[in-house]
Amino acid sequence: MRSLSLIGTPYRFGGADRQSGFDCSGMVQYVYQQALNVQLPRTAKDMAAVSQSIQQRDLKVGDLVFFNTNGQPYSHMGLYIGEGEFIHAPSSNGMIRTAKLSQPYFQQRFTGARTFFAR
Repeated sequence: MRSLSLIGTPYRFGGADRQSGFDCSGMVQYVYQQALNVQLPRTAKDMAAVSQSIQQRDLKVGDLVFFNTNGQPYSHMGLYIGEGEFIHAPSSNGMIRTAKLSQPYFQQRFTGARTFFAR
């Protein structure tokens, strides 16, 4: 629910707070800090390195989804919110919003699902 309250917040490269805006990993880091009082690494690549790989079919709310948007396997990320959707801070169109994993753009660039929760 915390992540949904961020919809419409501006994108800002390197951003990690509500006032100035978020990038994708800054948004995830902020949500985990606010909702669970858990401090995550700052970058998508570092979050991927310390989380556990899971199958896409096993995604649960709060898990992480990763995409290759610039030639790097963990160059973009979002938080899974259920029903095949995730929330993310994309640089295009400049606002935090939801998207479907089934959208061709994300389907083609999907590089993995990961979790910090025990399964």
